[in-house]
Formats: sequence, C-alpha cells, structure tokens
Amino acid sequence: MADFNLTRMLNSLQNCHPVKKSEIKYLLGLFDSEDISLLFQAARNVRTRYFGNKIFLYGFLYFSTYCRNNCNFCRYRKSNTMLPRYRKTQNEILAAAVEMADSGVHLIDLTMGEDPELYSFGEAGFKQLAGMIKSVQKETKLPVMISPGAIPDSVLVELAAAKVTWYACYQETHNKALYKTLRQGQGFEKRLAKKQLAKRIGMLIEEGILTGVGETLDDLADSIIWMRDFCVDQARVMTFIPQTDTPMAKIKPQDNLKEQVIIAVMRLVLPDLLIPASLDVDGLDGLKARLMAGANVVTSIVPPQKGLAGVASHSLDIEESRRTLVHVLPILKACGLEPALPKEYLAWTIARKKALSRSFVKEERMTC
Repeated sequence: MADFNLTRMLNSLQNCHPVKKSEIKYLLGLFDSEDISLLFQAARNVRTRYFGNKIFLYGFLYFSTYCRNNCNFCRYRKSNTMLPRYRKTQNEILAAAVEMADSGVHLIDLTMGEDPELYSFGEAGFKQLAGMIKSVQKETKLPVMISPGAIPDSVLVELAAAKVTWYACYQETHNKALYKTLRQGQGFEKRLAKKQLAKRIGMLIEEGILTGVGETLDDLADSIIWMRDFCVDQARVMTFIPQTDTPMAKIKPQDNLKEQVIIAVMRLVLPDLLIPASLDVDGLDGLKARLMAGANVVTSIVPPQKGLAGVASHSLDIEESRRTLVHVLPILKACGLEPALPKEYLAWTIARKKALSRSFVKEERMTC
C-alpha cells in the first residue's frame, strides 16, 4: 500500500498540483477526526481562494412528481401507486418562482420527474414545458437550471437557444453495474449523451452522485475523476435516504459524515467549481456541516405554503419555513460567509461559459 502523508498531500492539492486516483481514494477513506478536520480546513482554504466568502443560493421548484421511471432509490418511482402526486400549473410555478426571486436567490432550479404526460407525446409534449421555462426566465430575470430527465435533443437545443443556463441530469454513479441497480431500465450512455449535447450547445452542466447505495471508494474516486475530465460546472453529492415503498427501503442509512468528506475532496480536486450544500437531506440542521466541508452553494431553498416537495426528503423543513433565506442567512453568518450578489453569480456563469467556449474551440482546432 502506498505511504501517504496527509499534510503534504493537502498542501499539494491546495497549490493545484495534479492528483492521482490513489490519493483521492485515500482522502475519501479518512476516518480519524483530526485528519478529517485538516481535510475540511484545506477545502475551505481552496474555496476562499476561488470564491472568497461568497455563497450562491438556489431556489428549488419540484413542479411535477409524476414519473415514468422506476428508479429503485426514489419514492416517486412509477410503481409507487400509494404516493400522492401533483403537477403544478404554470401560474403556480410562476408565482413560486417570483417569490423565490424576490427573496434573493440567484437561480431558479426547475425540476420534475420524467412526467409521462409530457414524454408520451414526444417532442410535441414539451412545447408547454419550454413555454413555462421561458416565462420563468422572463418574470424572474434570473438564470434557470432545468432538471427534466433525458429530454429529446431538439428540446435541449431549443432551451439552449432560449439561454437556459444549466442542465442537470444525474448519473448517481459512474459504475455501470451499480447504475443498473439504481436507475432500472434507463440507458447509462443515453444520460451521458444528453449531458454531452447540452455541453456542446453552450449549457453549463451539473452532475450528481449518491452515497450510501453500495458504492466503493473506487466508485467514488472514479466519479470525481469523471466529473473533472468531463469539465462539469457544478458537482453534487447527496446521502441516500431510504424511502418507503421502494426496493431500497430497508438499506441501513449512512452517516452523513461521508457526504461531507466527499464534498471536501471534490473541492480539492475540482477547486473552481460550484459544489452544493443541499437542504434536502438533513434540512437546515445539516447546512453548517456541509458549508464547513467546502460547499459554496446552498440548494433546495423552497418557499412554504405552495404544496411543493423535496426529492430526498419530500417535506423536511418546508412548511416550517426553515428552507427559506430568513433561516439560511444566519447559518452563513455563523460560518463567516455571506450571500453573493445576484450580479456576482451572473458574472461567474458568464465567465465560465466563455472559458469553456474557448476551450471547446481549442479542442476543435486540435482535432482538425
């Protein structure tokens, strides 16, 4: 086994030196509390270098909980017939989006299951979706992230042309065998291809992985390396929460410390990317720990009294108004952090797109 020196490794990573897979695995496997504290401090140092003390804030709007898929980890899977579901109207979606924009978020995250009401009609079924997304952009004047599943290529092209900033389409894992057990009946390569297309047509990409679903340190390291090599723009990890009425309901929940360690390792390997601290797993009570591990985005901010759900935890802290900026901002202050200005977030996305565009042109010239 390789002889690793943690202090030397962390110093090297803080100075942007290349990292080996064996080193990523070593960091992911840390368990001593003092070693983990050093890891978190190094991650915060890197975050400060690239982002100062500024944190970005994302409003989350899960506008349809109907889905045609049977993901084994998800309570909104098609086979869960006991679950109450909803489809929000365009007016309801706009009202919630405007409320979030007025509260001070920097982006509206529009998420849905692969709703059969849209997917059953092919490209024609997405006209209403595209219209709604454009209305949200117009009314809020904020960047938008869409997470609608593996939508048709033509719809992606239309949304990119309409200046939709972000496309999120998570693999959950980059181990194909594990993927098959999680996203039953869905093509691994198909989801990758959607991200590749979105990237080519100028959209920023968020990739996401689950932890606590039977993955190994090798799997986690491979996912982080994949995200680095693909040049994703936002890298997310979330702890799996077993859901009733699903095939994975009896899996023993994992301690969320592993998620924090993965956030910190992502920060060191992907220093200039956006890395979320989600309110969807542990709610407001878990926010500080994720920020102290190096996250620089707070996601899943949800307005109350709108009948909206989360994904991992469908109701956690929502109706108690604990997933609003009123409660999030004091946590930021306690961590020595503060919300970025909307123009600072917009400037980051513009700069990121320009840098990726230059890189893409360079790659194209090299292959000619």
